[in-house]
Amino acid sequence: MLSGQPDTPPPAPAADELDRRGMRLAELVAVLSLGTDLGLGQPMEHVLRQCVVALRIADRLALDDEQRAVLYYTALLAYVGCHVDAHEQAKWFGDELVAKGDARFFDFDGTRSDVAYLIGHLGAGRPPLERLRLGMAFLSGPGRRAADAMFENHWLATAALVEALHLDAGVLDSLDQTFERWDGRGLHGARGAACPLTARVTILVDVVEVYHRVGGVEAAVAAARERSGTQFDPDLVALFADDAHDLLGGLASIDAWNAVIDAEPALHRRIAAADIEAGLEAIADFADLKSPFTLGHSRRVADLAAAAAGLTGLAQDEVRLVRRAGLLHDLGRLGVPNAIWDKAGPLTSGEWERVRLHPYLSERMLCASPALAPLGTIAGRHHERLDGSGYPRGLHGEALMPAVRILAAADAYTALTEPRAHRQARPPEGAAAIVRDEVRAGRLDRQAADAVLAAAGHRVPRRPAGVAGLTPREVEVLGLIARGRSTQQIARQLCISRKTARNHVQHIYAKAGVSNRAQASLFAVKHGLLSDL
Repeated sequence: MLSGQPDTPPPAPAADELDRRGMRLAELVAVLSLGTDLGLGQPMEHVLRQCVVALRIADRLALDDEQRAVLYYTALLAYVGCHVDAHEQAKWFGDELVAKGDARFFDFDGTRSDVAYLIGHLGAGRPPLERLRLGMAFLSGPGRRAADAMFENHWLATAALVEALHLDAGVLDSLDQTFERWDGRGLHGARGAACPLTARVTILVDVVEVYHRVGGVEAAVAAARERSGTQFDPDLVALFADDAHDLLGGLASIDAWNAVIDAEPALHRRIAAADIEAGLEAIADFADLKSPFTLGHSRRVADLAAAAAGLTGLAQDEVRLVRRAGLLHDLGRLGVPNAIWDKAGPLTSGEWERVRLHPYLSERMLCASPALAPLGTIAGRHHERLDGSGYPRGLHGEALMPAVRILAAADAYTALTEPRAHRQARPPEGAAAIVRDEVRAGRLDRQAADAVLAAAGHRVPRRPAGVAGLTPREVEVLGLIARGRSTQQIARQLCISRKTARNHVQHIYAKAGVSNRAQASLFAVKHGLLSDL
């Protein structure tokens, strides 16, 4: 549900729990695959399903453990870099997600297929004369060179990500060949068996999964046979066609996420706690490549939000949780075309509706992973506002835990100081003034906004020291105690661990000189500590 009454977020374990357990590499890569789906204009889990089919083919081919591991990561990461030059793609094709989504239905064998694709997609949505001009430019050379550069850019970005994730060299070699063709018309011109088997399997399953989803087994087999000897390895096509019903069996109904995670090779490889931060930073940087206007945005938001969280008195594990949510808050941007993100003029109502979905997409991607779900709970609400005017759900008030309020203020301030297609970057003081206006209008939380502005180097009004030495967070917890919330409910509402909530309660009782809820309530009322809650 994208609107309506506020929903209650699930309990979010503290960041130190993720550090303690670590996380499986497969989970991180599978989350990335959901982003790939968005960037390709495909429904979520397209890449997961193609990985399932690839592994079924691996069984028929009796691949050894090493080859199976290479195929596993190749199938999940082959097209992960498809969004890095979406800005340029949009200049040629308009809605680049539509153009890439339709590409699976064309062979690109240098004949009528190429012409049909270009006629249908070059300059889509633009006046006829402009489309004609773009078509002539493409066919005369610049467009062809741009297309080749796009494939090269995808590969370079994917290679950088593979290195950041410490995957084996065999995976990198296989990924280098996933834009090849059996007939040698691919990116590097590798022909036939010169392209690794793992790449050839991935090239096949990427297409047949789409045809199966839209037309069933017969459509997938027909597409594979039609491209046998051009795009696809004829022997693989024969194997696939002979066993297609089993290879594609149950694909529409299986739990693709768990099927892929459970199939992870190499003894369920885990990312060490020391490497989690670096892995999340790599994904943040990768997502920000979506548009030239967002480069470095996620890191800046994450660092500012973490600094602000520290100033508000959040525990260290909660500060880490806020920073990590900040790193991943904009993954859902991959699901909105650059024709919208990079538009210089005002957005239409339909375009705004697509923009309003991107936090929801971030949340859905992250919540697919048990290890990253707590981050999704925060990241998916970074555009919500206290008065309910935000999106995508229109949450308000108590539905927005402190971590969300801090992230929302940090994202708002950071975005204002960055250039966008429709405006120049605001100077810091101008951005701060707008944030303060949002506080006065009741959309941003005052305490969170003050902390963000202070962390960004702005002077903020000095607030009187808390009664009895209570910190702002302790005053907030005191308000929840006074309203009869249990320690477990406090932890749930504030997205903190029960241990942290219990520590807050003990500190409050000690500072206020009370020993139970009724006495704490009297203390809060006497000192006027409930008026701002």
